[in-house]
Amino acid sequence: FRVCNEIQGIGALEVVHNGLLSKIIGVGDKPIIETLCESCGQCVAKCPTGALIAKEFKLPEKEVRTLCPYCGTGCGIYLGVVGEEVVGVRGDPENPVNKGSLCVKGRFGFEFINHSERLSSPLIRRNGKLSEASWDEALDLVARKLAEYKGEEVAVISSAKCTNEENYLAQKFARTVLGSNNVDHCARLCHASTVVGLAQSFGSGAMTNSINEIGNAACIFAIGTNTTADHPIIGLKVRKAVKSGAKLIVANPREIDLCRIAHLWLRHLPGTDVALLMGMMRVIVDEGLMDSSFITERCENFAAFKNALEPFDLDYVAQITGVPGEQVAKAARLYATNKPATILYSMGITQHTHGTDNVLAIANLALLTGSIGKPATGVNPLRGQNNVQGACDMGALPNFYPGYQRVDDPKAKEKFQAAWGYSLSPSHGLTLTEIFQAAYEGQIKALYLIGENPVLSDPDATHVKKALEKLELFVVQDIFLSETARLAHVVLPAASFAEKDGTFTNTERRVQRLRKAIEAIGDSKPDWWITCEIARRIGGKGFDFEHPSQIMEEVAKLTPSYGGIFYERLENAGLQWPCPNREHPGTPILHSERFLTSNGKGCFAPLVYKPPAEIPDDEYPLTLTTERSLYQYHTGTMTRKTNGLNTLRGKELIEMNPADAEALGIAEGEMVKVISRRGEVTAKAKITPISPPGVVCMSFHFAESPTNVLTNPAVDPIAKIPELKVCAVRIEKVLSKKSRKR
Repeated sequence: FRVCNEIQGIGALEVVHNGLLSKIIGVGDKPIIETLCESCGQCVAKCPTGALIAKEFKLPEKEVRTLCPYCGTGCGIYLGVVGEEVVGVRGDPENPVNKGSLCVKGRFGFEFINHSERLSSPLIRRNGKLSEASWDEALDLVARKLAEYKGEEVAVISSAKCTNEENYLAQKFARTVLGSNNVDHCARLCHASTVVGLAQSFGSGAMTNSINEIGNAACIFAIGTNTTADHPIIGLKVRKAVKSGAKLIVANPREIDLCRIAHLWLRHLPGTDVALLMGMMRVIVDEGLMDSSFITERCENFAAFKNALEPFDLDYVAQITGVPGEQVAKAARLYATNKPATILYSMGITQHTHGTDNVLAIANLALLTGSIGKPATGVNPLRGQNNVQGACDMGALPNFYPGYQRVDDPKAKEKFQAAWGYSLSPSHGLTLTEIFQAAYEGQIKALYLIGENPVLSDPDATHVKKALEKLELFVVQDIFLSETARLAHVVLPAASFAEKDGTFTNTERRVQRLRKAIEAIGDSKPDWWITCEIARRIGGKGFDFEHPSQIMEEVAKLTPSYGGIFYERLENAGLQWPCPNREHPGTPILHSERFLTSNGKGCFAPLVYKPPAEIPDDEYPLTLTTERSLYQYHTGTMTRKTNGLNTLRGKELIEMNPADAEALGIAEGEMVKVISRRGEVTAKAKITPISPPGVVCMSFHFAESPTNVLTNPAVDPIAKIPELKVCAVRIEKVLSKKSRKR
């Protein structure tokens, strides 16, 4: 009871009666599944008598300290092992990120590790069907075929689920052996606009502060993030801060869980973030609430930015956003006057055709109030996958070598040519979205894809599938035969996070050790080993590694921000980059004295409001936005292998406001068709005021209802990130067989 209420801040339990008659029940005497319970299992973990125990509990023979494979929070865990089977997970109380706490996925979503559907041997397509092959046969085939293509005809898609070392090798393989900068990964779909926008404003595209500082903030501005669902342990920090007196401002079109404890909820229309933020900043400037000394001493381009605020009076902002002007002004005053103030955001900000502008607007707000470079402040993008920060750091991007050293910078090119012993291309490669379009057009003929499932995760997924089907060579490396892997010519079975060593870099730039707990399932192999084997068989040099620690040593030599990161230094709490040498303690807070721009100053960005690429009309009158469920993850490849998670959320739902449902004659639980200009899917209707009128919401976890068939592939012209958060749809009832006969 106390854990649920005082530590987790959820309040799903209550005590009734007194003394010997007292008992703990679900709030309102409801079954626990009908309360606010998030199934985090913390009550089980902390039960002092052992009266609470997990279902199907097995006492482990040993425990191995490692990292959670889900979101970018980077929680430390212990895997409980019996023989070669993972039988349980508990939080690592010594890990500085989660301090023993875990969410429902981190604690219970481990059944995929030993699942019967794990890939256990290579597969080669013969006569239209995938059949088992030996490693030598599969690797020889891949190497021979890849060697036939020119650099501009081939691409590599790396993975935010893989380790730093594996992402480093993937981009090195693409650039050296294949001669191509056509290398990217799923950051293009989540935080590409963060990398571009924050680099322009601050000189670095990463989270500026540390997770544990959130609990010490006096004001938290959470915009475009459903934190308690997507990053539950970070959500705990927000709850802690509010309980300690912090002011919480939530800006979200949907009434997310954080709205329950928010001091102010700004329910703006999807895609109107720039107008909302510029309106807040106009109030701050007009009322003299900015930090003038900080602006003068540490920033540039303020005059141009101030001029750009002129159109954003409260009436104009209210007209665009749907938020009353007095609420916009109240938010501005709360953020500017309660210090230290921190900003949290996620894909509700980034996944837009103006995603870079959204990020720049957030950076402007922090600069304007001097809320950066100090404890419990900053601009803090919350990364979606466990190693999406690390994959970016390692250069799995078409325009950057490791450490964000530009491929078109002659000095950087010379440095990596000398280190790797290859002549490198000075031209930017294709982004993820461009790779698929190029494949569709026949420009990209061969694709090596590692640990991603774009047939479900990418916008306009039908077009993505058609593009993949046009490839002459499609190689997929994964732990399951995903919807994407089923289209491959060769499938290479990879080891899971529990079966290999390496490092992950979490959302706060903390590099931590991943440790092998069991032997690889069947004949699967670590991703780093597979990439090295392919490279060597093509004749590549510089891929003779025997352990991931050797790969990290090479990373440290070539990547200034990782210069002091070695395995022996990561045994305890990990290290936050930049960590330039072996003596450096790491950097919890960025930009304390100067920004990482060329002149050391933060740069204000003048902005204008741009509407979404696709807005509702008579034919498609509703706006579809997407989000993630607390109980499933990404395309469900891992979480849907866990029965308990499927019990909590096992099917796609289309959440719609009661007013929209009534107008369309749709009842709770009815099957409906959701139709966009790109395709249609069916899902069960969930009638809820969480979604405002005119806005419907789906996740993208379920292959049976592939939501991304609907979404818009239009991209931000700078970051090339697609507009996954806004598209126009209509909804129709699915007629029963009896109705169709009539």
